[in-house]
Amino acid sequence: MNYQINHQTIYNYSELASISQNELFLFPRETEKQKVIQSTLNIFPKPQYTRQRVDYFGNITQVFMVQHPHNELSITASSRVMTLVPETPVIAGTPPWESVVQRLGVHEHPEELDAYQYVFISPQTAITSQIKSYAQLSFPPGMSILAGAVNLTNRIFTEFSYDESATTVDTPVEQVLLNKKGVCQDFAHFAISCLRSLGMAARYVSGYLETAPPPGKPKMVGADASHAWFALFVPGTGWVDLDPTNNIMTGEQHITVAWGRDYTDVTPVKGVVMGGGSHSLSVKVDVSADRQCSLEF
Repeated sequence: MNYQINHQTIYNYSELASISQNELFLFPRETEKQKVIQSTLNIFPKPQYTRQRVDYFGNITQVFMVQHPHNELSITASSRVMTLVPETPVIAGTPPWESVVQRLGVHEHPEELDAYQYVFISPQTAITSQIKSYAQLSFPPGMSILAGAVNLTNRIFTEFSYDESATTVDTPVEQVLLNKKGVCQDFAHFAISCLRSLGMAARYVSGYLETAPPPGKPKMVGADASHAWFALFVPGTGWVDLDPTNNIMTGEQHITVAWGRDYTDVTPVKGVVMGGGSHSLSVKVDVSADRQCSLEF
């Protein structure tokens, strides 16, 4: 599938801001399941400098600074991406979760050593007795690791309510579990916390969903903004992405932007401003598909 993505972020300040410096994670990254055709970035007012780099996790990030007075900051990222339908792993064929935990602890192979860094807590995940107890219901002794992850994804989808007013970007996962309400970011963080509480490796993935689905297909939750899900490391298979907000393994309609330990590693737009008084924020995301396009990698 060929997608056109437009992500616009606008800050309006009540007073003049003298300096604004930001870091962006808005350009999709190349993966085995997607190819980036083109990405462009437009910033107004024009920054005094911009830099692009690849971060520790392999994500594309830009840093820029506006150094003259302004009362509005507009950031528009546009990308064209082609995605493939990922192969669905055989759930029952994946190893028991306990053996995966043991292998990660030893991490003899490079891919297991790389995955091992995602076993530990991070700023927006947690390991508590309540979270571990919730996770254990999906991972009884001998359970296939992917079967357990699918079960956990289904339970979060079934037992938690999608509610944009229930949380903020700083709401801890313990509160999400208590209220059983939140958004895609919260559900991803909670699932990751559950998996890490048992010693499995899970990472946070940010990206997009197609805004308007094809005829006859339901619109997915989270399609009008940046989306988030999680990926689980499965030896012999690799990283398997699951979307608890929509209770599915990710497909060609999921477009990956970046991944890290949690949201703090891949925040779409973050930075500091000097002056500006109070501000309002507007974010618009549109992901449109070209179904006439043939796909070849």
